[in-house]
Amino acid sequence: MKVLILSCGTGGGHNSAAFAIKEELNRRNIENEFKEYLEIINTKVKDHINKLYIRTTGKNGKVFKTVYKLGELYRKTKIKSPVYALNSFSKKKLYEYIKENEYDYIVTTHLFAAQALTTIKKQHDIHFVAIATDYVCIPFWEETNPDYFIVPSEELKKSFTDRGIKEEKLVAFGIPVSNNFSISYDKEKQLKELKLDSSKKYILILTGSMGFGDTAKILKGLIENAENDLRFIISCGSNKKLLKTLNDDYQNDTRVIILPFTKEIYKYMTISEIILTKPGGLTTTEIATLNKPFIHTMPIPGCENYNADYFSEKKMSLKSNTIEETISNTYKLLKDKALQKEIISNQSKYIDKEACKKICDFIEERYRSNLE
Repeated sequence: MKVLILSCGTGGGHNSAAFAIKEELNRRNIENEFKEYLEIINTKVKDHINKLYIRTTGKNGKVFKTVYKLGELYRKTKIKSPVYALNSFSKKKLYEYIKENEYDYIVTTHLFAAQALTTIKKQHDIHFVAIATDYVCIPFWEETNPDYFIVPSEELKKSFTDRGIKEEKLVAFGIPVSNNFSISYDKEKQLKELKLDSSKKYILILTGSMGFGDTAKILKGLIENAENDLRFIISCGSNKKLLKTLNDDYQNDTRVIILPFTKEIYKYMTISEIILTKPGGLTTTEIATLNKPFIHTMPIPGCENYNADYFSEKKMSLKSNTIEETISNTYKLLKDKALQKEIISNQSKYIDKEACKKICDFIEERYRSNLE
């Protein structure tokens, strides 16, 4: 068995889910390769699309909100989207890559690759699974035709069937996350490894892989009300401007720890009392898998609204719509131990820590059944 895992760099969540699948397949000694879909098609196009995505999410996501709303309106026309048309042009290159490398099965965590694979499937015998990384059926998933569609939960199947996706294709395993988020950690050992003071309490502020959000304003408000034993860790992702601004503003403040992009953010998650994060589907699932009380900061308008709503309705997080609400929710959650326990209990109830393993079990089973 040889598996191709496809993603796209429009936000880090799609890639993280793809790497989680890769990690589990590696553990099983199953040959696989991860590729950014657009890298196969055209590297220059890939860079352009990724930069365009970053621009649309700037200024509180106003452009992204408009694009997302247009997508929701367009899907009502039942006409194939321009996005589908663009990805269909890639079918020849992608199919050649699949055949040349003799892949038996394909997994994709991104809409773009799923659309291209759907056009290939109309002419060739290929098998692929699509994985949703948000707690809603985003616009144009209904244009894809995977063998199976992995969705976050049983009750969210309706979001997909309402869009015309056949229920028999839907499998509710959850969103795959790295095994790093599923194992138990010794907090004191982690603090020592990270060279952090075990007598302090740490609040972690996550801004996503791109470093989005009103982080500077949130941090300023939190510090104004902070007790002496509190420390704030800010992960800036790949946002170099944010990293420089915060380093300049807090270079002499021992209460603030500024992090550039790191692949070991899970270590900081494990030692944090509370985590603040934008409502990306993947990061949100990672935190809940770790069973950490957390707060959703203001979402990038679109699918992140649905993610925040799903988690807050299940009482797995607190949702904030303003900077002021983020700050008040942080101190509310920090003091309310009963609320923390309730959030953790609900996370254990609704989030499956074994999602990635179950998905890979399923892929192996499907592969074997295709050989029969």
